[in-house]
Amino acid sequence: MFVVIFGRMSCPFCVRAKQLAEHLENSGKIEGYRYVDMPSEGVTKEDIAKTAGKPIHTVPQVFIDQQHVGGYTEFDQFVRDKQLLAS
Repeated sequence: MFVVIFGRMSCPFCVRAKQLAEHLENSGKIEGYRYVDMPSEGVTKEDIAKTAGKPIHTVPQVFIDQQHVGGYTEFDQFVRDKQLLAS
């Protein structure tokens, strides 16, 4: 699995999503991740909405293997549902 996170470094949930992806990568649960800092890379919520196929109102927005998962809460739930974190 490869994770892409769109966010802003000033956003606490974006930072948490990045930390979760780093943990998953370091523990070998995912192949890798990319964090896209939207302001520095010129990405807008409208750009993400086109890819996700629905309006985007918040960040972060997480994609796993190019499939839109949602924000941090949905990403965290996906990880729990797939039992990717060690207890």
